[in-house]
Amino acid sequence: MLVLSIIVIIIICVVINAINNSKYKQLEAEVSEHLGFPIWNCVDYYDDEVVVKSRQALEKYDYIKYFKDDKNRFEKAEKGIEKKSEITKTINKFLESNEYEERSQYNRILKQLDVVLRDSEKYRVAVEYITSAGNNLASNELTITQYTIKKIKEDPSLLMTKGEYSKFIKEQQKIELERKHHTYYDTVNNIIEYANANRDCLIIKGSQEQLDNLVEKLFDKTVNTIKKIKTTNSEEWDIIGNLISDIDSKVKNIVAKNKKFLDYYESSEFLKIKETCDSLMSSQREFNEYIKEKVESISTLFGSRVVRNETVTEDEYQYIRPYKKTITPFTAEVSSTVFASAENNPLEYVIKNFYPNKKLYPEQIQKLHLLVEELATLRDAKQIIENYKAEYRQYLVGVPKYIMQEDESGFYSRLGFANIDESVLTVEYKFSYTSGGGMAKRTFSVPMTEENIVELIQALEGKLTAKAFTKEQRALMTNKLREFIKQRDNFTCCNCGNSVHEEPNLLLEIDHIVPVSKGGCTVEENLQTLCWKCNRTKGSKLLN
Repeated sequence: MLVLSIIVIIIICVVINAINNSKYKQLEAEVSEHLGFPIWNCVDYYDDEVVVKSRQALEKYDYIKYFKDDKNRFEKAEKGIEKKSEITKTINKFLESNEYEERSQYNRILKQLDVVLRDSEKYRVAVEYITSAGNNLASNELTITQYTIKKIKEDPSLLMTKGEYSKFIKEQQKIELERKHHTYYDTVNNIIEYANANRDCLIIKGSQEQLDNLVEKLFDKTVNTIKKIKTTNSEEWDIIGNLISDIDSKVKNIVAKNKKFLDYYESSEFLKIKETCDSLMSSQREFNEYIKEKVESISTLFGSRVVRNETVTEDEYQYIRPYKKTITPFTAEVSSTVFASAENNPLEYVIKNFYPNKKLYPEQIQKLHLLVEELATLRDAKQIIENYKAEYRQYLVGVPKYIMQEDESGFYSRLGFANIDESVLTVEYKFSYTSGGGMAKRTFSVPMTEENIVELIQALEGKLTAKAFTKEQRALMTNKLREFIKQRDNFTCCNCGNSVHEEPNLLLEIDHIVPVSKGGCTVEENLQTLCWKCNRTKGSKLLN
């Protein structure tokens, strides 16, 4: 009876154990699926093993020796640590809260997970001292952590030989030097981009030229020097840095100063003055528009200013942004030899460089004649405009001093007055020489005064064929001739009869009765005095 009871108990235990094992296997499968990896032997305690040949080697063996012996081990260890780290994170998150905690076999799962967490703590290497006879006399455990991997990444020289370390240092110095170059290039580019973005907003006379000069200095004194610096600790970096900082400050000051002027022109104070002047200027508006047309005609005769990308220095790697600089179209970039010859005989080289097509001489001579007349008209008009400004000054109340001191012409232009700037009345041809390295630069200009224009016309006519010379030869409209015609006509318009005796600020012009375009010559019999209104109406027509 007792034996039977024992057998029954054993059977019951076996059945219960089988049931429990079945439940555990089921729970283990569910947890493994939930975690995404098997929880039995998913990681090994030892990740690698190494054999050394002496006890001394065993005692001195460390992670440096381990990685130096086989450089592939570093990547393997890094990936092994990452894998173990991910397993640890996944298990810890699972243990915080899960749906299996109430299951009967959950404690067995916990024990198994504890083993996995223990094995995943570190990357372990079994270092064994085994004799040549195959006897295992001693062993050590080498552990590698994420900190170890980070340390080596931050200082790769730990695993290098002397030769490798020397090469590594040179490469690092080169990288650091390039990084420093680009840091300074970026600073220069920021200034250039700022200058480009604000250049068209500069309204104070001379501001654009100041900005151009600062950027040119930035190119000349920094870009070339940056390229030449060969070490990161050179004292030249401080010198360049101070220069860049100084130029940056000056560029921003120019922009800020101009913004102050623009803010005033948008203010209610200025708009009140403009409103007052608009009502008073109704009788003069047509005159101002006529003078503006004259100013534009000068630009038409000699072309207009152009914008080109001006980098000044060659930049083979295109690190530096181009700077948009306004230059006169009448600038000839020449060699040092031509520059010296042009200084000695400027007019001849003006013709060579700016009048190269002999077929265009007749048309160009006609334009130069017209230019002389237009410049004379503008000089007379400039005095009349000054007289008008004097009449308006009583209405200019509360205008800041800095406006009248630094932007008087711009102020009056915004009120509607025509602006005849000296640059309009002074056309010039420019010769420029720049050395190969860009370090030496020389320029000189040939101003087109009335005397120089007359001499240029005569020089061009002298180069025409006899037939063309006869056709184009005419008396020149000099100031003396112009004043003679006005006195002859008693400073009175030969068309409408208006005169300076009745209207002191009347602008009188000398007109060709038969227009030049229709074969008329600049001789006394073909010249008459007209007021600007009649001359504007006539154009190239014949008056009855």
